[in-house]
Formats: sequence, structure tokens, C-alpha cells
Amino acid sequence: MLTLEKRAQPSRVWTLAAPIFAVLLTMICGGLLFAALGKDPFETIRTIFFDPLFSEFAWFYRPQLLIKGAPLVLIAIGLSFGFRAGIWNIGAEGQYIVGAICGAAVGLAFYPTESIFIFPLMIVAGVLGGTLWALIPGILKVKFDTNEILVSLMLVYVAEQLLASMALGTLRNPDGMGFPGSRNLAKYDSATSWISEICRHALGRCRCPDRCHLCLCDAVAPSVWF
Repeated sequence: MLTLEKRAQPSRVWTLAAPIFAVLLTMICGGLLFAALGKDPFETIRTIFFDPLFSEFAWFYRPQLLIKGAPLVLIAIGLSFGFRAGIWNIGAEGQYIVGAICGAAVGLAFYPTESIFIFPLMIVAGVLGGTLWALIPGILKVKFDTNEILVSLMLVYVAEQLLASMALGTLRNPDGMGFPGSRNLAKYDSATSWISEICRHALGRCRCPDRCHLCLCDAVAPSVWF
């Protein structure tokens, strides 16, 4: 069984080199995989790693990278606590999905009411939803000595089915002409508006969408704190 032990003195070299090494290793392994499939590995690496930052459409891709990357940063911070305790949590995606469902459900429940309390309530609901979903493999581990890696991973697929069920049923947009999906909360001028305004002033004259300001603050604040 793998065990995690804290270093007496963290290596400064590896602290800087590890992320770079991980990206390079990803490029090499991914390139070999695409080469085995008969694809140009260099074209693939350029499309994935360089075009979003340096292509003619980078002005659109860069904010999207921040928007998509912010949840991953928050997930990584949350997982670090479990890893430090020697607990392997492979079901972060499922916990993120359930948390998002719970948070969205609160926002949709108040639609179209506008209040500064809605967004904090959405955050609380999201945290509780993800926490309760993570408790399932934890309780099974304590009570029945199940494998938390397998259980947490399998619960990801359960969460995906739950998301599909909500999008097609309980949370479906009544004005969406039967298409799956909830109301677009981004068009709902609720509690997020004042938070976006604060983030915009904090980041200065950044030519990014409001979602980008909010996601960037959400990711940077806990990263600096921890």
C-alpha cells in the first residue's frame, strides 16, 4: 500500500521543476499516443498547448482558460487535504458535479428574485452537496473497509447520471422548448453582479469577461490563503 510521508525539508528545485516536468512529460506521452494513432504529434501539441495562448484567436481562448481552470484549482486545493491525511480521493469530478447541482438548484429556486444573499447561499449549498457526496466513500471505508479509490471513482458516473437527470427533469428550463439544461444563470442579474464588480475593480483594467474576473478571484484567493 502506498503511503505519503512529508519531507523534512521541501526541495526548492523540485518545487519549481515539478510542474514544468509534468507538462513536458504530458507532451511526450501524448505525442507518442497520437503518433501511434497515425496523427502528427507536433501538430497535436501545438493545437493543445500553444494555440490557446499564441494563436490569432488567443484573445478569446485566454479568458476561457481561466474560466475553465478555476474549478480545477479549487478541486486541487480540496484534494490536498485528503492526500495529506493519506486518503486517496479519485472522485473529485463527481463531488464537483453534485456541488454544482446543489448550488445551481438554490439559484434557480430563487429565480428571478434579486438579493445579495442568493450567491452566498449557492456557495453553501455547493459546499454541502460536494461534502455529502464525498462522505459516502468515507463512511463506507470506515464501516465496511471498502476501497475508497474504487468507490469514489464509481460515484463519478453516478453523479454524471444525476446531472443528466436534473438537466432533463427537475432543473430543466421551463422556457427551453424541451431542450435539456437549466435556465442560464449568467443572464440572471442576481447576487453575482456585485461580486463581479468587486473583482473587476480589484483586477484593474483587465479586458476579460465578468465571468473571468469572478473565476480568477475564486481561484487566486484560496491559493494564496493555503
